[in-house]
Amino acid sequence: MARYPTEPIKCWKKVKELRDNYYRNYAQAHEKGGIRWSGSASAIDAIPAGLGNDVYSLTGEPYGASVSTDHKFNKQCQDAAEAAGFSRDLCAYMRTYWGSMMLDKYGFGGSFPKPDFIYQAVSCCSHSKWYQFVSDYEKVPAFFMDLAIGTYTDGMKDSGFTYVYNQSMESIEWMEKVTGRRFDDELFIEAVRNTMRTTSLWAQICQLNQAKPAPLDEKSMYAFYVLATLSKSSKWCADFYEELLDEMKDRVARGIAAVPNERCRIMSDSQPPWGFLRMFRYLEEYGVVSIGSFYTFALQTPWTKDENGRWAPATPPWERGIEMNTREQAMEQLIHWDLSKQISHQAFDPRIKSDFMLKMVKEWDVDGVIMHLNRGCEGVSLGAMENRIAIAEAGVPIMTYEGNMGDDREFDEGRTQNRIDSFMETLGLKRDFAHA
Repeated sequence: MARYPTEPIKCWKKVKELRDNYYRNYAQAHEKGGIRWSGSASAIDAIPAGLGNDVYSLTGEPYGASVSTDHKFNKQCQDAAEAAGFSRDLCAYMRTYWGSMMLDKYGFGGSFPKPDFIYQAVSCCSHSKWYQFVSDYEKVPAFFMDLAIGTYTDGMKDSGFTYVYNQSMESIEWMEKVTGRRFDDELFIEAVRNTMRTTSLWAQICQLNQAKPAPLDEKSMYAFYVLATLSKSSKWCADFYEELLDEMKDRVARGIAAVPNERCRIMSDSQPPWGFLRMFRYLEEYGVVSIGSFYTFALQTPWTKDENGRWAPATPPWERGIEMNTREQAMEQLIHWDLSKQISHQAFDPRIKSDFMLKMVKEWDVDGVIMHLNRGCEGVSLGAMENRIAIAEAGVPIMTYEGNMGDDREFDEGRTQNRIDSFMETLGLKRDFAHA
C-alpha cells in the first residue's frame, strides 16, 4: 500500500540523452576534427580538457558497466578476452573493454573507436596493466599517473601531494608533445572549477536522501552518478547536477517518494551486478528503498565533516577564499580535492570505509546493509569482510551476497533473491504483492 506520493523524475530523459551524447561524441570526434583519449574514471580529466573544447574521452569502467547490461554482447567480449589468454578472475570491466576492442565492436554501434592517446591514473592493481595492453594493442602513446593514495592517509600527506602534483604538471608537457596542441590554462582552470562543482553538487544530492521519504532510490541513482565518472570536468555535467539538485530539493519539499511504500531503508556498498538491477525493484516489494551506497556517494566525491562530525559535501576552494587564477594554483587545489576521496583510501585501510558506512547508517537513518562480495572489482572489494564485521559489531543488520558487477556467470539471481527473502524476514518485513 502506498504511503507517500510519487512521480517520475523530470530530468530522466535528459540524463539519458547526455550519456548517449557522450559516447556518440567520442566515436565521432575525428569527424569533427577533435581528438580522443581513453583512461579510467579515476583519471584527472580536467587536465586533458586544457587541450581544447573538442577533446573527448572514453572512461573504461563506465563503458564496461554499460556493455554488461547487454548480456549477449558482454559475453562475446568476455569470451574474446579469455580466448586471448586473459584470466577470468581479472577485473570484469577490463576484460569487457579488451574484448570489445579486440572484436572491434563498440557497445554503442560501429567499430571500436581508437583513442589518440591513453591518459591513465593508477588507483588500483588492474589499472596500469589495463591500459598498458590497450596502448600496445592500439599502438598509441600512454601516460600513467601513480596516484599514491596510500601516502595521503598514513602521515605522508605532503609528500603524496607533491608526488602526484609533479606528475600532473609533467603530463601537460607530454600531452602537448603527443598531440601537437598548446595547453590552454583558461580552459584548464574552467575544467577544474567544473570538476569541483560536479562532485560537490553530487554530494549535496546524496545528502538530500536523508529525508523521509527518500526522493531518490539507488537504482535510479546509478543513471545519475555515472555522469561524473564520464566527464566531471565538463560544464554540461556540472550544469545538469545543478538541475538535478533543484529537482531533488523540490521533491523533498513536497514529500515526493522514490518508493511510495517506503517503510524500511537500506544501503549497499559496492557496484551491483549491472545486468540484474531488477534486484532493487524486488526489494521495493517489501517496501524497501536503498538510499545509496558507499560506492555511489564517494566514488567521485570527497566528503568532509561538519562541526558536529556529520558528513558534509566538500566546499569548493573559491567558497573558502582560495584563488585559482593560474595553472599552478588550479592544479594544487585539484590534486588536493581529488586525493581526498574516501573511496580511494579504503583500499589501504578498511576502517575508512567502515567509518563512512556506519556514519551513513546513522545520518541517513538506515535500517540494514546489503553488501555485494564483488568478484569483479579487486579495488572496491578489498577489506569487504572487515567492513562486514565492523557493521555487524555495531549492531546493524547486514546481509552479504556473492556476485560480479560485469560477468553474469558469477551471479546467481535465484540464490540472491532467497537471501533477500531471509534478510527481509529478520527485519520483520513481508512482501507487498499489490506493489509487485
